[in-house]
Amino acid sequence: MQQAIKQTLSAFFISWRTQFNSRPVISILLLVSIAGLAILFLMNLLYRQSTVDPQFLKWALIGGGVGALSTALGAAPGLFVKKLPAVTEDTMLGMAAGMMLGASFFSLILPGIEVGTALTGNAVSGVVIIIFGMIGGVVLMLGLDYYLPHEHQHLGPCGAGHQQVGRVGLFVLAIALHNFPEGMAIGVSYTNGNLAVGIPLTAAIALQNIPEGLAVVLALRRINISSGKAVVIAAATGLVEPVGAVMGIFLSSGLPVSYPLGLGIAAGAMIFVVSHEVIPETHRNGHQTRATVGLMGGLFAIMLIDTLLG
Repeated sequence: MQQAIKQTLSAFFISWRTQFNSRPVISILLLVSIAGLAILFLMNLLYRQSTVDPQFLKWALIGGGVGALSTALGAAPGLFVKKLPAVTEDTMLGMAAGMMLGASFFSLILPGIEVGTALTGNAVSGVVIIIFGMIGGVVLMLGLDYYLPHEHQHLGPCGAGHQQVGRVGLFVLAIALHNFPEGMAIGVSYTNGNLAVGIPLTAAIALQNIPEGLAVVLALRRINISSGKAVVIAAATGLVEPVGAVMGIFLSSGLPVSYPLGLGIAAGAMIFVVSHEVIPETHRNGHQTRATVGLMGGLFAIMLIDTLLG
């Protein structure tokens, strides 16, 4: 494990050195985004009311744990299922994309605008806060996508320095890159102890993790990983979500503006993943119509969940 971590960090820094000259704007934006998040985190720590309520932290950890368990639940059928028709996989991933989009808007963006408006006393200012947060989330994910070595099912290895990381490690990093903003969103949603935001979002992410967990196992089995090992690896990728949940709740606790900003950051990161990773994956095999129908079904499901649980 330690060797794998060292290889990954080494590959990341090689990627950074290699691509900085070719993508200076993205590199600078990533540095600014990371610096902004670090400053926000430190300001929260210094703020006199920055102590995270233990009850809220407990809810965030439970929410992240539910996300991890749902990933494992989705991965479990991989012990018996080696392959699904491509159209079925694309439809399932389309549903997951719809759920992520619905959760981003109904459980992150809209509550964030409401809080930002109440905080500033102006609706436009509330929207601007969310926009700034979303930009930060997108830039962060864009930078990680460029510089963190990982592998996509159809595109192959990405990021300079990926040669130093094994193929399984690259797959795991790709899924971790996908799961982290989901965990962060869960943590942010419990920051103010508002269960009407946290529970629907947790339910949405847990539901969409089930088809994703199975998709990860099937992708691993296609590169000749045994069924048992594939399921364990896929389930382990879900552990990123409790970690992201803790980071999310600490990032958005303290300064009053941190909460709507945190909601915006999580929403931007999740929408980036949907547009950059999930939707293109569902369209590569010519099943756009089925995938779009699945996306709409996932969106409808989240609308119902948000209404029933919100």
